[in-house]
Amino acid sequence: MKLSVCIPYKARLDNLRIALEALAHQTMDSSEFEVVIGAMEYTTDLTELCAEFDGRLDIVTVNSSREFHIPLARNLAMRSATGEVVVQMDADTLLPPPALRELYDRHFAFGQQICVIGQVVGYANNEDGQVETVELRSYGDHLAALEELASAPGWPADPRFQVPHNIPWAFAWTGLIAVPRAAVVARDLYFDETFRGWGVDDLEWGFRVCASGLPITLSPQVYALHLPHTRDALANQRTEERNYERFLAKWPRRDVELCRFIGDTRANSAWPQYLEALAAAGGAATLGVAVGTVKGERSARFGVPLDRAGKPLDDGYTTGFDAPENVTVLPLTGLSTPFRTEEFATVWLEESLQRLPEPYRSGVVTEVKRVTRSGA
Repeated sequence: MKLSVCIPYKARLDNLRIALEALAHQTMDSSEFEVVIGAMEYTTDLTELCAEFDGRLDIVTVNSSREFHIPLARNLAMRSATGEVVVQMDADTLLPPPALRELYDRHFAFGQQICVIGQVVGYANNEDGQVETVELRSYGDHLAALEELASAPGWPADPRFQVPHNIPWAFAWTGLIAVPRAAVVARDLYFDETFRGWGVDDLEWGFRVCASGLPITLSPQVYALHLPHTRDALANQRTEERNYERFLAKWPRRDVELCRFIGDTRANSAWPQYLEALAAAGGAATLGVAVGTVKGERSARFGVPLDRAGKPLDDGYTTGFDAPENVTVLPLTGLSTPFRTEEFATVWLEESLQRLPEPYRSGVVTEVKRVTRSGA
């Protein structure tokens, strides 16, 4: 089995029917790949839909009666996969006929140990607001629309493929992404099930894929169409914010911070100039946030100059804290932090922060006001 196409699912039968129809039309022989559905429901509708493709697709379903939990659903599917390569995609993804063959032959036929990201066209990432009604057309209509896009000016159409790729993990959306299954098992690259609701769990997974040493490659030749469906964008944005906070607390790094502050696409474009701005502002390689206590209360200093290894340039960052040996430094500029609202009694701002260009300077000030009780 060359590929295992893993799909998380709950209550999106119309989308899944088209996604499966697209898989049944792949130019890769159906004996060379399997479809593994991680379902967060027990329903006869899903069973009957899968039965419609008997003889056309090799479908395995893994079911749980728990609430819809995307990381759990993806893990259920991945742990049941038997293919050489795991392809994560969504139930609202339509692949053109050559997609799986193109993916495997171009990127995995020689046992390459990489992570491949394909285009997902027509995905607005909640930026198109609330979607209360949709018109879902036939498989043929959606395929024709995708092929028209693929032959039109402005291709590749996925915004991630139109900017420099400077932060490898930041484009690891699971609409269409593939990794060797052996690497998943050996490097424990399963999704973190502490993430709840919509958003960011895939980026945190991509972060660990990258940290494990797997190169992350964007492949414009491998693409899919995001199928329309209703969406509660406001609810998604709320869970996205909570999940990004969890991501940053788990991995307090400047690349995570910047992506949370301005979004992954803009962060990839801004990353080189952002690093230059930090160096110019601090007279050092970069800036950090020191955390300790003042008179027994949690306090912080933003704008601590750091060297390239993330170490403070001198001991001045401990001035004013109760116990210098207990002061910790996070490699964060302060645009976004994992600290609670009003967590600190005192926050100091170093002069270096005043030399940051906009919007970073205002971003730090806003964050400082959020986390301090006494003002800065």
